[in-house]
Amino acid sequence: MNSHEYKFHPKDALLGAQFLFVAFGALVLMPILCGLDTNVALFTAGVGTLIFQLICRNKIPPIFLASSFAFIAPISFAVDRWGLAAAMGGVVVAGVVYALFGLFVKFKGTGFIDKFLPPIVVGPVIMTIGLVLAPTAVASAMPTDLSLYTALNPNFTTTDAMIIAGISLFVTLLCIVFAKGALKLIPILCGLSVGYIISLFYGIVDFSYVKAASWFAVPNFTTPKFELDAILFMIPIIIAPIIEHIGNIYAISNVTNYDYTKKPGLHKTLFADGVATTVAAFLAGPPCTTYAEVTGAVRLTKAFNPAIMTWTAITAILLAFVGKLGALIASVPPCVLGGIMVLLFGIIASVGMETLIKHRVDMDEPRNMVIIALILVPSLGGMVLDFGFASFSQIGLGAVVGVILNLVLPKSKNQATKD
Repeated sequence: MNSHEYKFHPKDALLGAQFLFVAFGALVLMPILCGLDTNVALFTAGVGTLIFQLICRNKIPPIFLASSFAFIAPISFAVDRWGLAAAMGGVVVAGVVYALFGLFVKFKGTGFIDKFLPPIVVGPVIMTIGLVLAPTAVASAMPTDLSLYTALNPNFTTTDAMIIAGISLFVTLLCIVFAKGALKLIPILCGLSVGYIISLFYGIVDFSYVKAASWFAVPNFTTPKFELDAILFMIPIIIAPIIEHIGNIYAISNVTNYDYTKKPGLHKTLFADGVATTVAAFLAGPPCTTYAEVTGAVRLTKAFNPAIMTWTAITAILLAFVGKLGALIASVPPCVLGGIMVLLFGIIASVGMETLIKHRVDMDEPRNMVIIALILVPSLGGMVLDFGFASFSQIGLGAVVGVILNLVLPKSKNQATKD
């Protein structure tokens, strides 16, 4: 179907389900890494997409919203420090600020984005999001505590874990670089699947929870709790998904040859993404973002009818109530995830680097060097700025410092002339 208009047909249900298959690997990997419920993630991805479509109803882009990788490090940190409920409370407020940002864009125009979030700030912040969890990725791929594995296989070693992680990573790389057609759209799912099969041969997959789980089960929804520290930590993180969202809207516009930045408008898609994130967090689901891999699938199939994504959302919601599915996903060994995390976190960091290169940020300028340095080191070093009533730390601190420095540090004459 080549129509850009919303036309809801039952015959599109199978095609919609196929798009969920494209998004599935990344959709469930994010909550697994953060310790969130994968069935909740499926439910909130579906609901978030429907909310997005409702808000953009005058001209709906054919996109699917699901778990945002930009929030892996912040949510993991926040859950460890303040607990799941407080972490989700922080995401709820971050989603509100995200939505308000869309309103600011409506009244101020896109120049507002360029002023507060230029490449010199956005690039290093995205780099820290990828790098801050690098030790976690390595620890999963090369575990020192083998008790989880030796309980199932007494002979399992760290070398065995690294072999499984390496195979998972290698298969993912093969799909990214060499695969054609549909396989190229699901590299994470391919890596997870092969790593899981290898794990079966090593005898480190625990099926006890899968056997105990019922076929029908309500997802483990959790009510958020609002703590100021967690809120202040989480708000600056929206810089990354905002930039990611803008890029994806331009991408789907290029794919469909229709400019969605004008109708429904970038302000409305940003607002819709923010509202979807807030609603997801109220249920303890991951923050929502537009999925580039689904956009790639749209380009491949030329399925421009946005109603197809409605079927994708409905499929996700229905699968969320299959208890055995969530238990099966949870049985994936950490070393399988570790191999893929090494790649994913590195890719996120490289996207930040690409932002600096693509916009030709002048590294000879002392001002630029200062901004980058004072974003990277506090973020990666784990610095905490405690005001008593609240504190800023890691990525949140680095992002705030970057925004402030960009606004207050004077530009050289050469840089001002270029701008």
